[in-house]
Amino acid sequence: MRLISKSISKVSIAIFALYAAAASPAFSQVKPGDVITPANAAKVANLVSPGNYILVQRGMRLEIIAASATDWPPPYKSATEKYHAQVTLGPDGSLQHYTAGLPFPLVDPNDPQVAKKVVWNFSFRPLYTDDADLRYPEIASYTPNSSPGVPTGYFTVGHFGFYNNIGRIEVPPVPTDPDARASGIRYRFGFYPFLEPATVRGMGFLRFRHIDPKIEDNTWIYNPQARRLRRGQASMLSDAIAAIPGMGTGVAQPYVSTIDPDSYFGFAAKIEDYSYRFLGEKPMLACVHALNSPEVSCPTDGGRSICPEAWEMRHLYVIEADAKGGTNVTIPKRILYIDSEGWFITASDQYDRGGKLWKTIATFNTYRDRPVPEARVAIYPYKRMFQLGLVDEDVTQNTSSVIFMPGPTAPERECWYIDMGVVDNAFFAPEALKNAGH
Repeated sequence: MRLISKSISKVSIAIFALYAAAASPAFSQVKPGDVITPANAAKVANLVSPGNYILVQRGMRLEIIAASATDWPPPYKSATEKYHAQVTLGPDGSLQHYTAGLPFPLVDPNDPQVAKKVVWNFSFRPLYTDDADLRYPEIASYTPNSSPGVPTGYFTVGHFGFYNNIGRIEVPPVPTDPDARASGIRYRFGFYPFLEPATVRGMGFLRFRHIDPKIEDNTWIYNPQARRLRRGQASMLSDAIAAIPGMGTGVAQPYVSTIDPDSYFGFAAKIEDYSYRFLGEKPMLACVHALNSPEVSCPTDGGRSICPEAWEMRHLYVIEADAKGGTNVTIPKRILYIDSEGWFITASDQYDRGGKLWKTIATFNTYRDRPVPEARVAIYPYKRMFQLGLVDEDVTQNTSSVIFMPGPTAPERECWYIDMGVVDNAFFAPEALKNAGH
């Protein structure tokens, strides 16, 4: 069992993680200063996910740096210490008696419920707790016919936002918004309005996650060409965006080649719709202290990923997520690689209904007190995690989507506004989605 003191000492976790990595035979395969290219990709074959290994073989360059610790925001750490002892899992694996902070800081690999606890920790990770507004993310999409460095499609979106009704720590009302009791909604998410290209301008969608595990997510989609606001089915959110009814047109299809809403941040599907299996703990490479913001399009694989970037040894939990019967999702199986300090997904491999590796996700994260060096508003009194990029590649079709957070051409350079009260529940009303698309 990994022992964590009652004070939830993150320093202890970091030291354990680094010792575990250093003690591993795999760690000796790479060292700080190494540059991993297709020519020596075999050195990291066991240090990245199978899908991410394909990205390296195809040209995604890794620059190995020394591992260093991350920590939680102090308010999150305090909430964890205050509330974690009361949290339990129901017989069906649902989260019970949660208030705020990390639900299960004491993780025992021998616990029969360890996989579900790790996933719930990811779901309530310290990336943001109250609200978040990511402004002007940009997505580049590539197909096998794309010229090197020239995406088939490129689009931007005004907002990628969240508002949590429960688990709130910093922005009143805390720790629970009264709307949680009135609506039964855990959080609201919005991805709107699409700004470019012109063929999809004004499109967007909302997703509401409920507290009651028996209630499926609510989804609204707005298509300005049809001037129609429609309800969607939660099961469709594992489809690529352009394949979602109401979101795409024949013209718009090339602009989104792979990324699906269930894969945002590595995994955004409803937790209760999947069964989980603990595959183990492993020291592996991940991008946790990224150097570039905005991120850079990889010059050595035709722009289909993000590189060069700093990768380091991390202590990860490996979890298999299998869609339960009757969910009818497009991606029935995912292997999630979850960082044991920051509780974010570093990589995710996705498998088709025949059990074959289909897609892979690599995330690019950093740990600092601001999302971009020149920030003047989005500056925090402590370091925190930011996700700066995500690569979603279909390894069977050689298509990919590269998400930049912030985008390299975005008019709003600061990009990430986390736990600042910049959005509220009204921002995620279906009528607000419709009005923004006009």
